[in-house]
Order: sequence, then structure tokens, then C-alpha cells
Amino acid sequence: MAENLRMAYTNAVPVEPLRGRLEGLSTDDAYAIQEYNTAHWLANGRRLVGRKIGLTSRAVQQQLGVDQPDFGMLFADMAMPEGEDIPAGRLLQPRIEAEIALILKRDLVFERHTYADLLQAVDCCLPALEIVDSRIANWDIRLADTIADNASSGLFVLGTRPVLLRDIDLTACSTRMSRSGETVSEGNGRACLGNPLNACLWLADTMSRYGRPLQAGDIVLTGALGPMVPVVAGDRFEASIDGLGSVSVGFGKQKEIR
Repeated sequence: MAENLRMAYTNAVPVEPLRGRLEGLSTDDAYAIQEYNTAHWLANGRRLVGRKIGLTSRAVQQQLGVDQPDFGMLFADMAMPEGEDIPAGRLLQPRIEAEIALILKRDLVFERHTYADLLQAVDCCLPALEIVDSRIANWDIRLADTIADNASSGLFVLGTRPVLLRDIDLTACSTRMSRSGETVSEGNGRACLGNPLNACLWLADTMSRYGRPLQAGDIVLTGALGPMVPVVAGDRFEASIDGLGSVSVGFGKQKEIR
């Protein structure tokens, strides 16, 4: 299954859902598939730079029948420069959401962390755009499918003006994401498990349990602040988050062959 997902990257052809191939495919099975590919990619030169948290919306959790988020790996080659265009064909089925990113300055290696641990470990916050993608055909996913597929990770874009935690209210901050000037998604920090720090605390404990604890320098994408939006070639998005500023990215059009 792990190899099948990797082939979807190589061939740019989505695969059928995994859940129908193994009866009773569990969450642990799905994370084992994800870890198999993580180890493969690391062995082949990719660099791990952080994690993303998914399923932080209560509504989405109810839709998938789960009571907690999931996580995926962030690699250096998934980072896109702020304001630039993503080349056409880079992703299969892209969608986009506005998030708050946390940058760590200390390791988080305990079995169970406190808010004090987290507050001491966070260096700064940045506005972020996560471009999610699915190697599963038609986004026909359930929990095991998305976990195995690296939590439906694609690319991400970080803003460039860091803000200290003490200078922003992560719960009350509101966000607006626009496409070519038209608002397409709105939300606030409460949409992310009540507070993006709640999501990060869950991640810190979970990553220690799965043997890949968070390290100093890691990027943590804490989860969507508003509804996810489908993407088409030629779109340009900008997200503005109160207290953090804005971040933008475009999607290039396929060049015509003359």
C-alpha cells in the first residue's frame, strides 16, 4: 500500500481508496503505512522539517467518525516561497486552507506535555497556507485513507514576519482567505480544537508516542481556521490573520503548446 501511494506521486495518477484492500484497516495500520513511506523518503534524501495537524475541525471529525486529529510529515521540498506561483501539474487534486504555523525552539520529547512545556518551546508564530492534496481518487477518503496518505499533505507556504506568542491571542484571532480579492473562507482560532495550542499539545504527546518527537526548529501547521477551498489553475489566494499579517500563493496555468 505504501508503494502504491508513492507511485501516485511518480505517475501523477490517483489510486483507489486503501480501506477496501485490507479488512479492518485500523488507525495504527494507516500510521504504519505512513511511517513506511516516511522512512523510505528520508533514506532517499528528503529532509523532515515539521508536522501538519489535520482533522482539527469538530464538524470534520464528526463526518469521519473520529474524536481526535491526525498528523502528517512536512518535508523541506514541500515548502513554497511566499507570494510565488506553484507550477501547474505539481499537485493532483489541490485544496487550500489558512492556518497558524508555530516554529519550535526546544524539543518536545516527554510522554505527556503541559502548556508550560509548550509555551517555553514555541519560538514564534507565522501565518500559513496549507495546500492539501490527495493521492486517493476523487478525494474518496476515510480516516485510514488520509492518515496513510501522509494526512493528505501537499505543500505549504509560510509568512515571513514572525510574531511572538505573547503578542497574539490565538483563540480570538480571525482569518479571511480570498481568491483574487473575493472572500472564500473565514474563521478564527477557536475552529482549531478551540485553540491552535490545543492541537500542538496533542501533537507533541502523539509524536512522542509514535517515536518521532518534535524537535527544535520544527514547523507545526496547527490546522485549518476556516473551510477548505478547491483550487484551479490560475487562482491566487491570500490569507490575512489578525495579529499575524498575511501570506499568499498563486497556482500557475498550464503553458499552451504552439
